[in-house]
Formats: sequence, structure tokens, C-alpha cells
Amino acid sequence: MKKSVWLGILFIVLVVGAVVYSTISSGGYRCEVCMTFQGRRACATASAGTREQAERTARETACGQIASGVTDSNQCNTGTADSVTWR
Repeated sequence: MKKSVWLGILFIVLVVGAVVYSTISSGGYRCEVCMTFQGRRACATASAGTREQAERTARETACGQIASGVTDSNQCNTGTADSVTWR
């Protein structure tokens, strides 16, 4: 095979390896946050390297499902979570 073919295969293997590694080692903290906003409720799970980042990401994801627009999202994100479960 040509050198360029081998380099292409090596590149693909490295990219796939990086994606798998980043997926597996996404963080040491994982939590589920449930939020209620304007009568709607949603729960979301997130993983991150710190507790704060995992909780913030789960909160933002849950609020993104039930809030409309930037103002509602900000109000939802600053509200009190119904529950925070660490996994």
C-alpha cells in the first residue's frame, strides 16, 4: 500500500481513539438534576471533572427542555432544583 493510505488509516484510528477516550473519561462526577419551571418538570444527567460543572450542566440541560428563550432559561437556571442525585 502507498504511504498516504497508511497515513490516512493511522489518522482515522487516532481520531476514533480520541473520541472513545474522551467519551469514557468524561469526568469523575455524574449527577441528575430535576427542575420545575412554570408548571413543567424535567430531569437531566451530566458528567464532568468537577461537581460544580456536572451540576451546572445537568441544571442547564433540564432547564433547556422546559424554558423558552434566554430570560426563561436564566430564571429556571437560578431557581432551586427539585432534586440533585449524585451517581
